[in-house]
Amino acid sequence: MKILIVEDDLVARAVLRQALRHLGHEVVEAADGQAALGMLETDPVRVVVSDWMMPTLDGLGLCRAIRGRVGADYVYFILLTGRSADPDNQREAIEAGVDDFLTKPLDVQEIWMRLRVAERILRFATQVSQLEAFLPICGYCKKIRDDQNYLQQIEGYINARTGTDFSHSICPDCYQKVVLPEIAKLRGGPSAPPFVPKPKPQAERAAP
Repeated sequence: MKILIVEDDLVARAVLRQALRHLGHEVVEAADGQAALGMLETDPVRVVVSDWMMPTLDGLGLCRAIRGRVGADYVYFILLTGRSADPDNQREAIEAGVDDFLTKPLDVQEIWMRLRVAERILRFATQVSQLEAFLPICGYCKKIRDDQNYLQQIEGYINARTGTDFSHSICPDCYQKVVLPEIAKLRGGPSAPPFVPKPKPQAERAAP
């Protein structure tokens, strides 16, 4: 996986670079948030590991700028910082759009776990994006064609790709336009209005 590391400290950047390459990732580097934004414009990267405190544009400013881009692929953002991991710092980072939060010194096992999660989330995000961008659906029966050219119901198509299960009900419009006429056909008469229970006579209501 290609990862952009953003760190103004040369030693810390070298340690992070070595750790990520050891884990099998491709690494590109920037010395601050402003430089990182320029790199993302010409060389899109789906994962950013950034320091918090940097000159010119800090980690939270970089994350906000990335989240503000229109039409760009989702970027998984890990904030690596020497600041304490207290709830206020974590809340500030999350509100800025940060996906994960790690404290220095770097723990290779911790960042390995975070990157595995990033891979899964980005894979799912890509699948959903592709599904939303193009659904080969029949204009008549509304079935969807899968990659093997088989037609299947939309529920099965989406379930196979996202794991989503569906529950079914009938909306009020379809109940009036479809269900009631079908019931009337079965009864052999005209469409009937929705059933409304009649109030009981006054004498029945008063009976003990």
